[in-house]
Amino acid sequence: MIHYIHFRVITHATEDLSGVLAALDFFLLPCLSPKDNLSELVETISVEGHFGNPMSVTTAELKRNSSCMKFSKLFQENITEEDRELLRSQMPERLDDDLNFYMRFSKQDAALGRLRLTDSSDAIFVKIKIETYPKCWEKAGLIVEELFG
Repeated sequence: MIHYIHFRVITHATEDLSGVLAALDFFLLPCLSPKDNLSELVETISVEGHFGNPMSVTTAELKRNSSCMKFSKLFQENITEEDRELLRSQMPERLDDDLNFYMRFSKQDAALGRLRLTDSSDAIFVKIKIETYPKCWEKAGLIVEELFG
């Protein structure tokens, strides 16, 4: 089903890193088990933008099946019907040939405890690696529909 879920978010110099991390926590905390350590899942590195501006890139990855399924549940319980319909109409374009399914969520909404899709580059990027044996795009599409449709 889901092999892993990878999160990536960029914090610009004009943003507060703790606020961006809180937005990411909206997705991560409900998916963790008591034995998981959030600080071990999240990594932040400092980088320089194209014009020399300082930025931070934060990544996290959910690898346990139980955590991935909790993310699917969080998604199902918090997605608006409007966003669900948008996602359904875009599913073929969001699933690549390597069976990665992509979504972007609003950082601002996540910080307020809301799940909202966005097409902005100022987002929490989510890549969901789907597993099928043998590798099959059509089967992966059915899994995506079941878990996120």
